[in-house]
Amino acid sequence: MNVSRRTRSIVAVACFTMLAAACGKTTTPSSTSSASTSSASASPTPSGSANIFAAASLTSAFNKIIADFTAAHPGVKLTPNYNGSDTLVTQITQGAPADVFASADTTNMDKVTKAGLVPTSTVKIFAKNRLQIIVAKGNPKGIKTLADLAKPGVAVDLENPTVPAGKYGAQAMATAGVTVTAKSLETSVSSVVQKVALGEVDAGIVYVTDVSAAVAQHQNVEGVDIPTPPNVVATYPIGTVKAAPNPTLATAFEDYVLSPAGQADLASFGFLPPS
Repeated sequence: MNVSRRTRSIVAVACFTMLAAACGKTTTPSSTSSASTSSASASPTPSGSANIFAAASLTSAFNKIIADFTAAHPGVKLTPNYNGSDTLVTQITQGAPADVFASADTTNMDKVTKAGLVPTSTVKIFAKNRLQIIVAKGNPKGIKTLADLAKPGVAVDLENPTVPAGKYGAQAMATAGVTVTAKSLETSVSSVVQKVALGEVDAGIVYVTDVSAAVAQHQNVEGVDIPTPPNVVATYPIGTVKAAPNPTLATAFEDYVLSPAGQADLASFGFLPPS
């Protein structure tokens, strides 16, 4: 009787040990599968280099965004190319190695999407902006409104209407019923800022962000607000170029611009949120 009980105990212990071992084996593949699935769904780590084609009005803000992005991704190199949006479109159309295109208006972005150079699926609005009159520090000509730009003795520099700021400025002046004969027409807002800062002209029309950046750089300028209307809100879209040499990095950068960190950088330079 004692032997029978002892035998049953030994058998029971053996069965329990085998069952525990079997259970342990069944959990291992599940854990491995879960880890594999998680790894497969993770976004590719950005690496290498990319060229960022961006409107001239984005210079200061994108320099900060690029610095923050590369700090978060050691080894990555982003090379910016700042110019008038229409000039950038021409460069992309002619095959310049661009990865990302950030325009100061939807019109120029439409040109490259319709040409099949930037997939519409990648295009997103990432910021907005407003116009402002830029004058020399102290506003020696006493310019207060758009109408003052048409006064005799006031030298004005504007952007070419093919440039977004030039188009927006023309719309604002038309709404205000003002006709201004510009001393010259520039291909970017940065050229207008420079001429006012150097005293070559008395005033110009640029973006609020351009004036803020120039003041931060201690240039001899200040801004005069334009009420809405006639002020125009500029819309900025960004997209990944179809022939991008580094599409993974291009997408990662675009995502960063739209992220809370990227949006905070843009806001710090005076840009408005996309919506």
